[in-house]
Amino acid sequence: DLRRVGPSGQSWGTFLRNHASEIWACDFLQTYDALFCTIFVFVIIELESRRVVHANVTRHPTDAWVAQQLRNATPFGKGPRFLIRDNDKKFSHAFDTVFRSAGIHVIPIPHHAPNANAFAERWVRSVREECLDKVIILNERHLRRVLHEYVEYYNTRRPHQGLKQDSPTGMLPVSPEGRVRYRNVLGGIIRDYYREAA
Repeated sequence: DLRRVGPSGQSWGTFLRNHASEIWACDFLQTYDALFCTIFVFVIIELESRRVVHANVTRHPTDAWVAQQLRNATPFGKGPRFLIRDNDKKFSHAFDTVFRSAGIHVIPIPHHAPNANAFAERWVRSVREECLDKVIILNERHLRRVLHEYVEYYNTRRPHQGLKQDSPTGMLPVSPEGRVRYRNVLGGIIRDYYREAA
């Protein structure tokens, strides 16, 4: 019951605000290649910064593959206190066991309550609208390359309303008088506007 998360019965929103620096959220999204074969994207996001901690792709999200993603995302045992996940069947008992053995408390959201995993769901929407809906994916390797470039842009350059138009890793301060320029991201699908240093 999301209305009573902690021992004090704090609400879900209060829990997220109080522990944002200690929470990651994860999700899967399903996309397709040029031959309409399924490819899955797995992502982990840090709530406080909105930073994508880890993202990878596979055609077969087995227990072993998903568990390995956690190991890749938490080198040297560094990880969150809590992990939010939905009830997708790809998150098996083995997945939870790997997280718990790393000292991470797994919080599955209630069925039919995607808003409880709003940060990961919002990233899924962003990557679809800004990237995947505009690219014909050739294969798994191509998707991995596209995803890597998008995540780099998302973490370092993309402004977020929830971060007062900053990026998850913090944009470098620029002079307000500098000339406005842009960089092409993903071959021009996204234009990253910036000001030149004065």
